[in-house]
Amino acid sequence: MKKLTNEIKCTFLSKSENEALARSIISGFLLPLDPDVEELADIRCAVSEAVTNCIVHAYREKVGTITLIARCYEDKTLRIIVADKGCGIEDVAKARAPLFTTCPDEDRCGMGFSIMESFSDRLSVYSKPRKGTRVTLTRKLSSSEKKDT
Repeated sequence: MKKLTNEIKCTFLSKSENEALARSIISGFLLPLDPDVEELADIRCAVSEAVTNCIVHAYREKVGTITLIARCYEDKTLRIIVADKGCGIEDVAKARAPLFTTCPDEDRCGMGFSIMESFSDRLSVYSKPRKGTRVTLTRKLSSSEKKDT
């Protein structure tokens, strides 16, 4: 990977109002990179899904912490990590399947990981039961190449 050009790290509580905060933070981080509207919307949506998973599934009825780390490299590759110290995921492959949800009685569609994956070049999920989960989204911005042509 290329040289790191910028990085942020923030921690916030797993409260539903902080999902909007995470979107705002990632938007502010991305703006100097001059992403196009579609790239910005895609990345905001992927981060929103990752944070929502922490709020809804990792901590269930209680409040915990969520860590958001964003890194940008000189080739405009982004690596975004959303991590929690919640309940963890027993079977990551099963959880990543479309329509899978741990909350079937609630208004949850089970598409969080599918959405994150569709808006990323690469998505990795590491989890340990009772220890937490780390989702890493990688995406290379193409907006700079499009604007030069």
